[in-house]
Amino acid sequence: MARILITGGAGFIGSYLIKFWLKNDPGLSVVNLDKLTYCGDLSRLAGLESHPRYEFIHGDVCNPALVEKALARCDAVIHLAAETHVDRSLLEAKTFFDTNSYGTYVLLEAARRKHIRKFLYVSTDEVYGSRPTGFFTEKDSLHPTSPYSVSKTAADLMVLAHARVHRTHALVTRGSNTYGPYQYPEKVIPLFVSNALSDRKLPLYGDGLQIRNWLYVEDHCRGIIAVFNKGKSGEAYNLSSSTYLTNRELTRRILKILNKPLSLVQKVKDRAGHDRRYAIDSKKLRSLGWGEKFSFDSAFEETVEWYRGHENWWKAIKEKSPDFKRYYQKAYRERV
Repeated sequence: MARILITGGAGFIGSYLIKFWLKNDPGLSVVNLDKLTYCGDLSRLAGLESHPRYEFIHGDVCNPALVEKALARCDAVIHLAAETHVDRSLLEAKTFFDTNSYGTYVLLEAARRKHIRKFLYVSTDEVYGSRPTGFFTEKDSLHPTSPYSVSKTAADLMVLAHARVHRTHALVTRGSNTYGPYQYPEKVIPLFVSNALSDRKLPLYGDGLQIRNWLYVEDHCRGIIAVFNKGKSGEAYNLSSSTYLTNRELTRRILKILNKPLSLVQKVKDRAGHDRRYAIDSKKLRSLGWGEKFSFDSAFEETVEWYRGHENWWKAIKEKSPDFKRYYQKAYRERV
């Protein structure tokens, strides 16, 4: 039986990956290593506490001794643990380099010493930077523009370097903006949905014409699994959908589904260094047999409705979490 260490498994994508994979692969055993920072939430994994093929370890990927312990009896790693919010990286960049860059180094070195057979790193499309037209392929140079994307790029390239230098079977996925249930409400979709449900303003950056690619969380997880099972060592794989929307259009769709007025939209000063357009080509991954299972229209509406039906979950964060209040008072001066 394969025994995989999944870091960041109490996060949005990591928790979905664990639940989905355990359900669909009876030959899989998972060890979940998570620090349980502000956005880590074990309620996302409710029901797995007594699962015979699941183990949770509370800890930091930056702790070498703990990582060595977590890797005991594991034969592979999927590394998702990361600080991910660009806005936060503009305010507290050190945390991002500690977790995203140094934490990846710690994991890679431990995996090398223990002769782990496979190491997959979950990166981001933001490593490429902005592109006004066309699409980035895996052969393009990386041009990150925020502390977040720079810290992810450092880790991304470190993983690929390990494959070349140490012959580690290492792979990278570079995924686009992901949405779905249980996403922490600092991200745009759960933030705007929860604000609209509370009749609060939706803070739209600048002119709202920034373009993003939107990928449903299960399709993202299926892409990770496809690369893990079929990907070539030392290679990166773009992971994107066919859906591109401006932030303005995304906001309008949310309000339409919730039957809320456009007057809730509040234009705010644009984010410093805000990338205009992310666009990646995922033909390389599709050649492995992966494809989108979910249409955006239906999955997006179901996601919005999930937040409508789970107000207790996001209200507990937005109204009771000291971190959430402190961060948004600093970042938005209470505009959300």
